[in-house]
Amino acid sequence: MTVPPREDFLAQLAAGVRDGSLVKLTLGKPRGADATLRNLLVRPVTLRGSPHLSFVWRHDRQDISKNHAPEDAITALAALIGTDFHSAHLFTSARMAQLEYNKKGAPRLTYGPAVHEKPAETHDRQKKRLLTEQSQPWLEKLGVTTATGAVREGLADKHRQIHKFTEILSHLTADAALPTHRPLEIADMGCGKGYLTFAAYDYFNHVVSRAAHVRGIEAREELVQLCNRVARETGREHLNFVPGTIESIKLPVLDVLIALHACDTATDDALAKGVQAGATLIVVAPCCQQEVRPQLQAAPVLAPALRHGIFQERHAEFATDALRALLLEWAGYDTKVFEFISTEHTAKNLMIAATKRSGPARTDEAAARVRQLAAFYGIKSQALARHFYFDLST
Repeated sequence: MTVPPREDFLAQLAAGVRDGSLVKLTLGKPRGADATLRNLLVRPVTLRGSPHLSFVWRHDRQDISKNHAPEDAITALAALIGTDFHSAHLFTSARMAQLEYNKKGAPRLTYGPAVHEKPAETHDRQKKRLLTEQSQPWLEKLGVTTATGAVREGLADKHRQIHKFTEILSHLTADAALPTHRPLEIADMGCGKGYLTFAAYDYFNHVVSRAAHVRGIEAREELVQLCNRVARETGREHLNFVPGTIESIKLPVLDVLIALHACDTATDDALAKGVQAGATLIVVAPCCQQEVRPQLQAAPVLAPALRHGIFQERHAEFATDALRALLLEWAGYDTKVFEFISTEHTAKNLMIAATKRSGPARTDEAAARVRQLAAFYGIKSQALARHFYFDLST
């Protein structure tokens, strides 16, 4: 007895899932109620040591992912093929099977050659990191990981942030004309417990083998003592921590300045220190931008919206950081503003990176852009402008 095309296809799909030969499945020609849906991609994955199927629903403007146990996946796919989707391509290590429905709804099953891809992908695999096992001692001593290298409960976001910062640093330094004839001089302002200070030290000294002296500046004496002890115990002889505030510390010649989540105008203090010290690269993640909020006098069309506190806060953040970027450009830096890490992990996710350029600084055109933005928002005074002795009035 001849098996109908759909049932034959579903039997081959179930066999591929159960015997591990499934490489991938794609469903197309959607016929459901959702007009934004384009296709469904299905691949085998391993989650916590168990086989699953990953469903990626692709829409016009977003992808939605969900994982299913094998038998549940087989049942779900059987309900979709021939109803919600009129095209299905099954790829296994043995061959490719294609089920297509014509305009009259009649199915046709055809075959193609096997695909030569790894049949299974794992979500459990460890992402390749720039920081290697050499970084494990300080990660453990600072409480991020256990002695076995496992991330401690509640610190997954911090662990992810450390590695993301190192990745960003690698991209930024690749574009910066940092000196090669001497050790780099790096300062992390308001470094807290020193997670990113240690990461910066390891990136330069161990990952790319560029000698670097790294200094962490922190106001809390107990954290300075802790970080210096960990630096000594882990053999990082050119890493040290000193007590002080961003505003009060005096810096020598500097190549890289880092200041992540310095609150309100402390970010401006850090930016000014970096420019005054001639830093080639300045990297900041602003926090709590409050200074300009009372000054905001945006265009009348925005007034009804700015009655809401949340909009005022976000508008103040935008105006402050946009003004900072323009002031840095006036001071002779090229700037990039981007997301540091997903808002899923922290709401304070904006990063400003400034790279010193060789071209002219402090042009009239750059000054005009700063003043035009300040005038639009009614900003009369701002900390970085004061540091630069820049008159915001037009």
